[in-house]
Amino acid sequence: MDVIRLLILYFTAVNLIGLFLMGLDKYKARKQLWRIPESTLFILAIIGGSMGCIIGMHVFRHKTRHWYFLFGMPMILLIQIALFAAIMYSPIEIQFM
Repeated sequence: MDVIRLLILYFTAVNLIGLFLMGLDKYKARKQLWRIPESTLFILAIIGGSMGCIIGMHVFRHKTRHWYFLFGMPMILLIQIALFAAIMYSPIEIQFM
């Protein structure tokens, strides 16, 4: 399996987990059960699941009243896009074995 397919698989999985965890946390909030820590949701976004977390926020209407989620998650996504663009358009060529 080449590197690109592996990265696509990784980002797909981590975004689906982010989407699932937002829905699960919303369910737990409604049932007044033990909740998923906010730090876990942010760490998941930082390691590549920001798009899934953002979609989950809006689909499940969860964490949309917290300013740090409303601005933090999109900011993480923008930083990730900027880093990706910087790597892709860098004059240094990265070769994978």
